[in-house]
Amino acid sequence: MDDIIFGKNSVLEALDSGNREINKILIAKNIHSDAKLNRIKELAREKGIVFQFVAKEKFIQYAEFNHQGVIAQISPIQYTDLDDFLEQNHDNSSLVILDGVEDPHNLGAIIRTCVCAGVDGIILPSRRNVQVNSVVEKISAGAINHIPIIKVNSLINAIQKLKNSDWWIIAADAHANDNYFDINYCNMNFAIIMGAEHAGVSKSLLKNSDFVVKIPMANNFNSLNVSNALSAILFETVRQKVKQSK
Repeated sequence: MDDIIFGKNSVLEALDSGNREINKILIAKNIHSDAKLNRIKELAREKGIVFQFVAKEKFIQYAEFNHQGVIAQISPIQYTDLDDFLEQNHDNSSLVILDGVEDPHNLGAIIRTCVCAGVDGIILPSRRNVQVNSVVEKISAGAINHIPIIKVNSLINAIQKLKNSDWWIIAADAHANDNYFDINYCNMNFAIIMGAEHAGVSKSLLKNSDFVVKIPMANNFNSLNVSNALSAILFETVRQKVKQSK
């Protein structure tokens, strides 16, 4: 499962970006042709990628997913090294750090949001966190091909390395005193830590953060999941930067 992507948007984005090695594309016979499918076939021809029309029974094992009759067999994702990332020149850049996010649907939504908000990279721990797989790629609608994914063995060590490189660390926590919109995100490199759906950001990471912020709620029904919460924070950073640029 982790070596395939499915759905027209995901396959088209992988072809367009050129960041993934696609081995073969399978297309269901008698599938309705449209602009996206035609573009997939056109790009596959241009890049010399084999595509085959196969019986719909071939897709039965993927019935739980909205594959839209298109599956691509791909090479595994290439993770980015944190040291390589930091060697690049960064000015007013941003990162998202995920601490124990377990739901692949949330990770896919987070990746998509990060790309839309102009985030420069996402840091994942190598353990106790969902990794990029075909479900994540599908939910991201191909956004996975447009942002570096950085895998690290220790989030604590990664945060220290960021701080030593003049990055500010901002953790989201429901019990924080400061609101997320009270922080000035302009004119600095910052990384936002988002925690697990059930446990939040770990105490050790909170302790090593420069700021801890919350999203104020209108009542005690704290129901935002991690992807929705991150969206609120990220687009506040976008709002501030757009306002400053005017």
